[in-house]
Amino acid sequence: MKLENEFTVDVPVERTWEALMDIERVTPCLPGAALTEQVGDEYKGVMTVKMGPVSQKYNGTVHYEEVDEENRRAVLRADGKDARGQGTASATITSTLHDEGGSTRVTVETEMQITGKAAQFGKGMHKEVASKVMTRFSECLEQEISSGVKA
Repeated sequence: MKLENEFTVDVPVERTWEALMDIERVTPCLPGAALTEQVGDEYKGVMTVKMGPVSQKYNGTVHYEEVDEENRRAVLRADGKDARGQGTASATITSTLHDEGGSTRVTVETEMQITGKAAQFGKGMHKEVASKVMTRFSECLEQEISSGVKA
């Protein structure tokens, strides 16, 4: 399933790029996500997602597959297994930053595969949840970057 989201932060593109490249710094901005350890360029962590009456907790990994600083484009890969063994979730997340003259427009394309209970919900529910998560993420990211203090 492909999801597309876009948000703008009132922060210059250079500072936004720097923050997005720091997984440890931005993870607290992702609702339900927490890192547990770093092994080389890969991070292990947990992510809890609520879809309707179902709450799924995934244990997994995340790492950058591709980083193109010149074009401000990054591809992040996340893979997780449900903590109760009732499914999996994986996502390839491509973020592209666009300079908007002092602010930054971030385009996010997510290719997601879900199995288990969470898969029973339709694309509409997944889009709604993704939209809410991205809204919270963008608000937190803007605050994080603007404050200049690491989370």
